[in-house]
Amino acid sequence: MAKAITETHFHFDGQQSLYVGKVRDVYNIQDNYLVMVVTDRISAFDVVLPRGIPYKGQVLNQIASKFLDATADICPNWKIASPDPMVTVGVRCESFPVEMIVRAYLTGSSWRDYKAGAREICGVPLPEGMKEHQRFPKPILTPTTKAEQGAHDENISKEEIIARGLVSREDYEQLERYSLALFQRGTEMAARQGLILVDTKYEFGKKEGEIYLIDEIHTPDSSRYFYAEGYEERFARGEQQRQLSKEFVREWLMEHGFQGKAGQVVPEMTDEFVDSVSERYIELYEQITGEAFVKDESPDILSRIENNVKNMLARLV
Repeated sequence: MAKAITETHFHFDGQQSLYVGKVRDVYNIQDNYLVMVVTDRISAFDVVLPRGIPYKGQVLNQIASKFLDATADICPNWKIASPDPMVTVGVRCESFPVEMIVRAYLTGSSWRDYKAGAREICGVPLPEGMKEHQRFPKPILTPTTKAEQGAHDENISKEEIIARGLVSREDYEQLERYSLALFQRGTEMAARQGLILVDTKYEFGKKEGEIYLIDEIHTPDSSRYFYAEGYEERFARGEQQRQLSKEFVREWLMEHGFQGKAGQVVPEMTDEFVDSVSERYIELYEQITGEAFVKDESPDILSRIENNVKNMLARLV
């Protein structure tokens, strides 16, 4: 079994701090740059699972890098370069404390809420009689607060965000415009691969008065995709859709009695299960990008990352 990278402890020149997220280790360099190492950790229900998934970090980083490049004409983004298969280096921004979630279909958590009786999400009214996986007339924005580590993100409306001073009205309306334009581009790119971009999240920050897209974009950790072929037929029959996302991990956990609630224990992740998740992530990469995935099988991944980042920083700092 390939080695999974679940933690890093680098010390780079000019390093100010290290933030360890659910999946990413983010190194602050001189308060000007960020080195984002996408580890092989995997989270679900806001819980980091006990085993890493080989190649997952490489998959996520390379998909995000591709989509950042493909959307740079829509919105400035934080990326400077990707010097390693698991690393992106970019400008440091002050992040907004909200995540912009765009949904084109009633599925996942929105369907679970709807089925439980909710007819409004984040101030957006939903009509009666909708079915699981049904397409909305047009994509909707359902922002969430950006939770501290270990806490759950919470749905919040546009007006509440502005009233609480989390984001100014002017900035928030720009985030709306950027989010919907990015989602449209992602939808078009997915369609070329025979996929439907169902929903996704975007994060933004600000530097010197300008808004930047930050973090990842259109990866299977932040997005949900359906296969376009057979969507209508499955929907008409009330069947589950064939999808490309992390939802299959959530479903496996729920089948084994885990939803991240107090007192629940993560089920055992066998070698076979970990391998199957790794294979699914590689499938995701190839379907989403239309390119063959090339496993980087360096004998010492951590040394490779460290050397590649140090060489990159030597040119920047």
